[in-house]
Amino acid sequence: MRNIFYERFFNTPKKQFRILTIKERNQVSVYAVCCGKYVLNSFYAAWCMLCSIMEIYWNKSVETMEREQIRAIQLERLRSTVQNVYASVPYYRDKMKEKGLLPGDIKTLDNLRDLPITTKQDLRDTYPFGLFAVPMEEIVRVHASSGTTGKQTVVGYTRKDIDIWAECMARCLAMEGADKSSRVQVAYGYGLFTGGLGAHYGTEKLGAVAIPASSGNTQRQITMMIDFGVTHLCCTPSYAMNIAEVLWDIGHTKDDLKLKAGCFGAEPWSDGMRAEIENRLGIRAYDIYGLSEIMGPAVSHECRYQNGLHIWEDCFIPEITDADTDLPVKDGEAGDLVITTVNKEGFPLIRYKTRDICTINYEPCECGRAHARMSKPAGRTDDMLIIRGVNVFPSQIESALLTVGEVQPHYQIIVDRINNLDTLTVNIEISEGMFTDNIRGIEDFEKKVGNQINSVLGINAKIRLVEPKSIARSEGKAKRVIDKRKI
Repeated sequence: MRNIFYERFFNTPKKQFRILTIKERNQVSVYAVCCGKYVLNSFYAAWCMLCSIMEIYWNKSVETMEREQIRAIQLERLRSTVQNVYASVPYYRDKMKEKGLLPGDIKTLDNLRDLPITTKQDLRDTYPFGLFAVPMEEIVRVHASSGTTGKQTVVGYTRKDIDIWAECMARCLAMEGADKSSRVQVAYGYGLFTGGLGAHYGTEKLGAVAIPASSGNTQRQITMMIDFGVTHLCCTPSYAMNIAEVLWDIGHTKDDLKLKAGCFGAEPWSDGMRAEIENRLGIRAYDIYGLSEIMGPAVSHECRYQNGLHIWEDCFIPEITDADTDLPVKDGEAGDLVITTVNKEGFPLIRYKTRDICTINYEPCECGRAHARMSKPAGRTDDMLIIRGVNVFPSQIESALLTVGEVQPHYQIIVDRINNLDTLTVNIEISEGMFTDNIRGIEDFEKKVGNQINSVLGINAKIRLVEPKSIARSEGKAKRVIDKRKI
């Protein structure tokens, strides 16, 4: 005799499934039933099957809008944003006047290309709050990212901005199958870096359990993942690989985890690394894209088909332009990703050059979303490096070195990936007077230089002091950076 004490129906385009929890001879079993047949007798297997044929949305009405609806919303919000920055941000007002533009001239989305381009240098020139569009009394949080001058680029958020950010992140997590029953371990760094808090607030918006682990202390991370029954992991892909290796080293396997999916970003990673992460942790690994200047993580994210990252176009308008001319490229061509925010209050940006090289696909996706998909960035159009999720410019290191003294203006930055973690080594020529047999003195000086670089970049670097004239000279541009990572 079978007693059904839980039953739920799931409708798909082709079939109807039932999930049944059945008590039979004091034994509880869970089945998936289709066409009158018991097709699976494991709840996990049944749920996986259903997830494979059903798309999960956080905000279905917005995520599945037709392109005409998306474009209508974009135009309305773009015109409002342009009106706002013209009235509230002197920088944009001056730029628009230089081009002979008034807010009323923005009549269609094609007029977007008439608006001025914004660059990271513009953010530095208006440091710290020159691009804020509301009084500081309305700003509830600031974040910051690195800049070449030693000054950070500062972004501000109103309460509404935080809510929009959380909404975008909740959509991303839902794309991975997360819901209110999920437990999300956030192993991005917290603080001025947007990664940790962005993922955290999105998790809470979703109604899931947020575990604010931050980065580092890998054995403790693993202990929490096992003890807390963590289902989703948010961190850099290289750190996910590190977690997988330490998991094995301390005598555990992926079978000890309840992980289902991971949300990985903040640094370049390859499909090969994706396969490694999925194999070692037994999960689906999803790519997420964002940048502090625009919002933070959750500007775009992969759906389960993983054929590009869906950009939330009700919040952002993407363009692909030629990196040198800023003119639009042909449809499907790679170029510089330029993003305009259309519903931010505190720090709206018009046509911001991300310097990330990618393509845009506007075709509808199999997942049911019509929001455009960007390809995984193929590289950058500037000299910025992303190391362990931190933006690093060679000129920052040079600036730090020259404040120390006793070093020559000849250095080389070597970036590598060892055991799936990014490493940063700086070879520095020292003066003739410093190059002695005093090993203790050299070690102390290396430590001093390392501390100075850490204070500027916020990450540790290995310092190697080398003999005078040992770094190759160049008659043209000096080759300051050697990136050995195979991304």
